[in-house]
Amino acid sequence: MKVLAIEDQPVAAMQMMALLRSLGHDAEHVKDSTDAWSRLTHGGYRVVVSDWRMPGIDGLGLCRMIRERGGDYVYFILVSSSPVTGENRKLALAAGVDDFLAKPINGEELGMRLHVAERIIGLAQQVKQLESFLPVCTYCHKIRDDQKYWQEMESYFSQRQGTKFSHGVCPDCYERVMAPQLRKLGIDAPAIEDLDKP
Repeated sequence: MKVLAIEDQPVAAMQMMALLRSLGHDAEHVKDSTDAWSRLTHGGYRVVVSDWRMPGIDGLGLCRMIRERGGDYVYFILVSSSPVTGENRKLALAAGVDDFLAKPINGEELGMRLHVAERIIGLAQQVKQLESFLPVCTYCHKIRDDQKYWQEMESYFSQRQGTKFSHGVCPDCYERVMAPQLRKLGIDAPAIEDLDKP
């Protein structure tokens, strides 16, 4: 996973980079939020591990900028040498921070948080894909999933979102399809408005 690490202290930066790389991530380091913003604009990073206190814009300010920008979701881990108090948590959550780590960074804890980040980013991509387009058969209205398998619309949404369907007939289809079929059978087709009356 592509991770951007932001740390202005050289020793802490080396430790962070060593941990990120030992966990198998493609990590890059910058010293401040200005450089980070430039990289984030062009680099395709989906995870940021940032020190809270830095010269210029601090970690919270950078996180706010990322959230205001929108686009692909960036998972933001804030690192602090100070104890994380209830008040600090509120500030960080309001800024859009996803998770916290205390200095010195524990490799196992960092690994767990990056694992969670990967899952959340994967889910965000699935949601984005669902929102962007769905391949639907023009004739039977089945939906093609990620594995190129065609399945009923009800089954597709039920598996992914837990959505349950109730079936009915829209006014257009009633007039175009059902009413003529009823008349053909010799049944007087009521107006659609009358069907909705108790």
